[in-house]
Amino acid sequence: LIDYLSSEYGSTFALARVFAFLSGAPDYGDGQLDTRRYGEQYASKGEDADLALLPEQIPFYRDLAAVAVQAGVCVDIFAVTDEYTDLASLKFLSIESGGSLFLYANADDSTLPQDIYRLLSRPYAFGCVLRLRTSPDFEPGHSYGHFFPDPQYENVQHIICCDSFATYAYDFDFTHADGFSSRHTEPAVVQIAFQYSVIEPVEVASGNGPQSYPRFCLKRRLRIRTLQYRPANNINEIYDSVDQEAVLHILVHKVILVSLENGVREGRNSVHDWLAILITRYNDALRSDPRTPESHIDIDFSQCPHLQMIPQFVFGLLRSPLLRLHEEGIHPDYRIYLQCLFSSLEPSSLAKAIYPLLISYSSPNKQAFPRHTLSRAALTMSESPIFLLDAFTNLVVYYSSTADPSLPFPPPHDCLLRTTINALKQDRCITPKLMIVRGGQDDSSLFENYLIEEQDVDGSGYASGNGFISFREGIRNEVAEILKEESGS
Repeated sequence: LIDYLSSEYGSTFALARVFAFLSGAPDYGDGQLDTRRYGEQYASKGEDADLALLPEQIPFYRDLAAVAVQAGVCVDIFAVTDEYTDLASLKFLSIESGGSLFLYANADDSTLPQDIYRLLSRPYAFGCVLRLRTSPDFEPGHSYGHFFPDPQYENVQHIICCDSFATYAYDFDFTHADGFSSRHTEPAVVQIAFQYSVIEPVEVASGNGPQSYPRFCLKRRLRIRTLQYRPANNINEIYDSVDQEAVLHILVHKVILVSLENGVREGRNSVHDWLAILITRYNDALRSDPRTPESHIDIDFSQCPHLQMIPQFVFGLLRSPLLRLHEEGIHPDYRIYLQCLFSSLEPSSLAKAIYPLLISYSSPNKQAFPRHTLSRAALTMSESPIFLLDAFTNLVVYYSSTADPSLPFPPPHDCLLRTTINALKQDRCITPKLMIVRGGQDDSSLFENYLIEEQDVDGSGYASGNGFISFREGIRNEVAEILKEESGS
């Protein structure tokens, strides 16, 4: 199919978009995948399943993706299966061609029709080229996103197809040890050039009268945006301007790379160590203030509001199936699906997927509190009867078991709660599943499983007990040890 589209590209097809539907692993021809590598090889050989099942099995689909990119073909994969399908091999065909990867356990209650409709109904650009340039003191480091890097030019990415939800991230390196020292008066500059094509309707007058009929034309556009930033003069200015959701965004991209290269255990260790080092450096900055007691260790970023959710984000990341271990029952295809989904989300959406947003309502028409911690204690203390949990892929409305029976259930279609839910559904790149449960009567396990702060981080030894409190204490002890070693005492 891609060979056929390649031969016609440029004359017949402005863009070719392929939807590939799978009910299991390809089992014939050059792209055949051996599903026996899942489930039977590791107990006898003593291999790390999390490390062995993440790399691709054969290079066929990565090579096919390169052909698709050259042909301008975007591939979206829809896997409807609960069997091992080896998405680790198949994923390259979608993510490198600018497509998406969807995974559904079954067809009965899946959001497959809605997701296809969303993909086809929203506007998108194609044949895109993205280039990033900077002023001399710094340069792009890693780039993250669903694109194909140009084989010849640095910091140039080819994106076959993208819409307004597509997100790409960069981190930067200094070009010399002095950093921005030469720019006390000059701003640092980032310039983004984005070239793309769109198809737009053009009204054409009919030769027989005043009526017109639509035709479509291909337009090539170039957008250039130049951004100027004032370098921080000290660490405190960085703490005052940091965006914690953007920090989480880059962290997730980095931990996915570490997991793919060295396994999930190493990914977990890297996240944990990163948090301990971040808090250590933050406390170093606090101790530069003579008013701060030397024995005091602040692990809650009490002096930096813009970082105060970071410990919860890291705890949620360690609890996420993205970093849970194979022996805990995490299916390797589901982990790959989450890697592909999370690496395409913008920061605020990713934050909800890692640490869901829990909102309380005193009635279907009145919000009580905009954010609660994910704990049963928060539910009890709030005394609110209704909660909305936004985990990005799932929306759960929960009526507590003590809610007044006179409250309408389910929420009426014209109430504030329903309006909020509908707005959230519209503002998603995928279709979230909605569940409405009544505590004490319905199965509320899905909702309760998201209340992670009383759950063990994972039993890996990072916490001596259960829950976020013990996790914090473990981090505090590790930071204290680092500070003690660095001070030489």
